[in-house]
Amino acid sequence: MSKPGNGAPRHPSAQNRTADSRVFELLVQGVTDYAIYMLDPEGRVSTWNAGARRLKGYDEAEIIGRHFSRFFTEEDKARGLPAVALETARRVGRFEAEGWRIRKDGTRFWANAVIDPLRDETGAFIGFAKITRDITRRQQDDDRLRESERQFRLLVNGVTDYALYMLDLNGNVTSWNSGAERIKGYAAQEIIGQHFSRFYTEADRVSGLPARALATAAETGRFEAEGWRVRKDGFCLWASVVIDAVRDETGKLVGFAKITRDISERRAAQVSMQKMQAQLAEAQKMDALGQLTGGVAHDFNNLLMIVSGHIATLKKIAGDNPKALRATYAVQTAAQRGAALTRQLLSFSRRQRVNPRAVAIADQVAAFREMLTSAVGSNIRVVLDIPATTWMVKVDVNEFEIALVNMVLNARDAMPEGGVVTIIAENVDVPPSELPHAIAGEHVALTVADTGIGIAPDVLGRIFDPFFTTKAAGKGTGLGLSQVFGFAHQAGGAVKAESTLGRGTRITLCLPRTTEQPAAAPGPPPAANPGGIRRVLLVEDNPDVSTATAELLETLGYEVHAVTDAAAALAVLEGGATVDLVVSDIVMPGPMDGLALTRAVAKRFPRIPVLLVTGYSEAALNAKNEYPILHKPYELHELGAAIANLTRGRDDDNLLPFRPRKANDRQNGH
Repeated sequence: MSKPGNGAPRHPSAQNRTADSRVFELLVQGVTDYAIYMLDPEGRVSTWNAGARRLKGYDEAEIIGRHFSRFFTEEDKARGLPAVALETARRVGRFEAEGWRIRKDGTRFWANAVIDPLRDETGAFIGFAKITRDITRRQQDDDRLRESERQFRLLVNGVTDYALYMLDLNGNVTSWNSGAERIKGYAAQEIIGQHFSRFYTEADRVSGLPARALATAAETGRFEAEGWRVRKDGFCLWASVVIDAVRDETGKLVGFAKITRDISERRAAQVSMQKMQAQLAEAQKMDALGQLTGGVAHDFNNLLMIVSGHIATLKKIAGDNPKALRATYAVQTAAQRGAALTRQLLSFSRRQRVNPRAVAIADQVAAFREMLTSAVGSNIRVVLDIPATTWMVKVDVNEFEIALVNMVLNARDAMPEGGVVTIIAENVDVPPSELPHAIAGEHVALTVADTGIGIAPDVLGRIFDPFFTTKAAGKGTGLGLSQVFGFAHQAGGAVKAESTLGRGTRITLCLPRTTEQPAAAPGPPPAANPGGIRRVLLVEDNPDVSTATAELLETLGYEVHAVTDAAAALAVLEGGATVDLVVSDIVMPGPMDGLALTRAVAKRFPRIPVLLVTGYSEAALNAKNEYPILHKPYELHELGAAIANLTRGRDDDNLLPFRPRKANDRQNGH
């Protein structure tokens, strides 16, 4: 056994405690990520581990016995934080905080500090245990995250072209940026907590669109659409909308992110472009139809000329035979109806020669009212609303009356059970692009409105097409409104139709205003065969038309010499033949047409008048009233009046007066 004394063995339990303490001390000393040290009751350092040496920078000899407040910043020391920390730990049993701490070299680090009070076996307070950890990296990460979040908030709030906001699971607004305030009109305090469906139109809310949008976003992760949205002030905007589902780290749906952009201007531009494209397509379609109908009318008029030209002969042959006379008059009526149809075709195609003059709409319609009233029948009332102050317009009177009759008859047919036709005239200043064909400026808007069955939207766009009709077979030609279309555009205006099923239709003619004054009414037509004209040179390449025309001229008492082209006609004239009048078709084979022949005759034989005839010709349109032109098919009395007007300088609706060309006209090739 060992002797008592310094070398005597200790009690086993004391030995164990000493061993445990040694192990614990080694453990504490081995920790380098944490500063673990003890403070006496006054806060002076009494132990120091390797972690404290690494974090704080002090060796044990430098710090033992020093007050722990030297690790605090001057600001914290000034406000007494070290003493507060010790007092809090002693009073409540623990103090924990984060803050800046100072190393020996003066640098700072962000620390997590815990101070626990220490007591011995008897419970007596003996000091403090202090653990400090350097969490600068975590703090920097947190700072970066907070800064990123701050910048993101600034970015979101700074965006003014987009409404960026969050919705909760129920669709209530939880955040609101400045763009949302600008676009929607609501301040944040007015809208946060409100349901986002208030931005939708009433129709969309009734149809359940807001709920479907959230359901789609929740199911697929995204909802995207365009549509009308309502601002706080009640105005609507066309918006591009995106709703994204927002999920947390576990994938749980926590709300929705909503982005709205006002694209009203872009949509307006698209609508304008589509409108322009539609107008261009309509113009191209109408031009193509015009080319077709113009060509058809030319050939058809030549055929009708053959029929009309032989009617006088048929009447002579019929004599007093009632049956033959009935047949002759039936042929004459059919030819007249055919001529009216081709006239409508040419009016639609804007290839008809017209004789425009200034007219007062109010006077013209008032004089025409009785005929309109009788045309619609007893179960339809005609109401006129045309102020006396309505501006003057310049139109072909015959074509105007035909157009008005066609519009009124169209209204009548839309009211089989009766109703009201209202004819309204207004002075309007048409802004650019409001109507097709780019008309603008001061116009008279003449509207024929009915209370009829209306026109379906898919049909409305075709009502001006030639031969298009919704009437039963045999009830209409489909050329009435096409004539209105052609008349409007040939007069320099436009026509549009508006209709609602069950509520009626409005067809409006916009005719340009004129400052000209009405011309004096023409006197009675002169008698046929004036001035002793007896010898007529007829120039016509179609032998059947030539024969029919020659018979009409002979019936009027003229001697006729017929040739087939301009070269032959000039040869006759240059050969010294006696000719009092030249009647020539415009369209002929060879290098010289009727217009060129007329110019040659005017130059070489200025005393011989020339009457041009045509079924339709682009050349006739280019004549620009330079020479008188008679339109095929014509009847005996029309031919006689045309010749009389030509020789006496008189004017009527089917013949333009002879105007000798001036020298500068010839030089310009007119």
